[in-house]
Amino acid sequence: MTWSETEYVAYLLAERRRYAWVLARHGGLTPEEARAVAREHYPYEPADAPFRGLVFHDEAWHWAMRVIHGDRYASTHPELVHPPEEYRELD
Repeated sequence: MTWSETEYVAYLLAERRRYAWVLARHGGLTPEEARAVAREHYPYEPADAPFRGLVFHDEAWHWAMRVIHGDRYASTHPELVHPPEEYRELD
């Protein structure tokens, strides 16, 4: 995917925000803890990094649910397959 630096940074920050929201709301982390974990999960990658932004191939909801409930969360918690409207409104 090709994007400008501004677009990349905006997307990175938005995914961090969503990921942290899920970890705080569903994972029991404090907002501060969740933001720290989000920065680790979504580190800034320089423009010349190979596969820059590959983590964006799935949305933050998916990655956070895997952390909270495990890789098979869709089978064990089918009600969590799709994020709630509240999550969608974070944009």
